[in-house]
Amino acid sequence: MQCCSVSVPAKCCLVRTPSTSPSSRGGGTAVDSIPMIAAGGPKWAQKTITLPPLKRGCHLVTPKIVKEIGEELSEFNCGLAHLFLQHTSASLTINENYDSDVRDDTETFLNTIVPEGTSAPWKHTLEGPDDMPAHIKSSMFGCTLMVPITNGKLNMGTWQGIWLCEHRDYPTARKVVVTLNGI
Repeated sequence: MQCCSVSVPAKCCLVRTPSTSPSSRGGGTAVDSIPMIAAGGPKWAQKTITLPPLKRGCHLVTPKIVKEIGEELSEFNCGLAHLFLQHTSASLTINENYDSDVRDDTETFLNTIVPEGTSAPWKHTLEGPDDMPAHIKSSMFGCTLMVPITNGKLNMGTWQGIWLCEHRDYPTARKVVVTLNGI
């Protein structure tokens, strides 16, 4: 994992709460400011993960992502994990991690609302009839995710998982750039 450090001296900041800011009381000084102590400054780390080719559909990839970044992730108490998929015919999303029927139903829904084949209205079919529909589906879910980091772990809900949605009939390996930032 590539790592970038930004050294900032430890400092204590005063943060005004909305009810005590001078503008909300017509001036004056905040009396119940919250002290925030930051020791050591923010850290950054980045890694590119290659996911193997997966058949068309939605796939739970949380375990693979966590396995690949686990060591670096454990160094963060509080922060954000940014995931960026380097492709235009697949997507990332967060959804149900337990029942695989949810992933199957999502694929069925996408195929219903984004038609393909000779009767579809798409001009862009250079790589086959699934080409343009894959781009549209990718745009619907997007190629980025932000997940909070708490105590060295991705802080998702009990039933949440990271999905890679493969929208092509003939998939290839997919690359996800994971950037960690925090303290």
